[in-house]
Amino acid sequence: MLHSAKNLIGFTVHGTDGEVGSVDDVYFDDERWVVRYLVVDTGTWLTGRKVLLSPLSFRQADWDGGTILMNLTQEQIRNSPGIDTHMPVSRQQERELFGHYGYPYYWTGPYAWGFSVEPSLIAEREREDVIANEMREEMAESDDDPHLRSRNEVVGYTIHATDDTLGHVEDLLFDEEDWSIQLIVIDPRNWWPGKHVMVSPQRISSVNWEDKSVTVGMSRAEIESSPEYDPGNPPLSRPPAMTRDAAGPLRRM
Repeated sequence: MLHSAKNLIGFTVHGTDGEVGSVDDVYFDDERWVVRYLVVDTGTWLTGRKVLLSPLSFRQADWDGGTILMNLTQEQIRNSPGIDTHMPVSRQQERELFGHYGYPYYWTGPYAWGFSVEPSLIAEREREDVIANEMREEMAESDDDPHLRSRNEVVGYTIHATDDTLGHVEDLLFDEEDWSIQLIVIDPRNWWPGKHVMVSPQRISSVNWEDKSVTVGMSRAEIESSPEYDPGNPPLSRPPAMTRDAAGPLRRM
């Protein structure tokens, strides 16, 4: 099922032994378009500290009730490496975080989550067989760019079609199974009176992080005729054209 990244903000997060905090932001991978972390504000529990929690630690969610249960204790989260969410997260910081929780690196394998297409499967495998520890360290060193972006930052980015400028990024819709971003919601109202529409990340040609803009390989007419987004009746599943393969969760068509 697909869920709104916008609606995740404010979700209450629980560990196995108590409340941890609330979701403040979502970090996604701009190379494979996968949600990698929830940024959780711990409030007064850890004196205002924010922590990164991976879907690898996800147990279950009440999507309607706005709560998420992580397979972590409060003590594990309290002792996790510190992260400054106002600064870019480095690969070294990610290694320390994953080492703390005992999970294999998602960036070392061919799939969305390293050697698995879903975070739940990789967590299960980790309990039985640590995936070639020396090999994963060697592979990790070869890529030092984490490609992490903030959902709060990208919302509002201007959309450029091949023949016009129209709208801005309004939301990201992700799949609850593998946390891959399946659709981007575009709000056109600042440019033309129209409906909110959905386009696939596969159609993105480039993202200019300095200019805060997204270029889509579609004409204005194509974007205008894209499926309408209704927040009260969001799509329940990934579009048929979206497939997962060894190149990652999304294949460009």
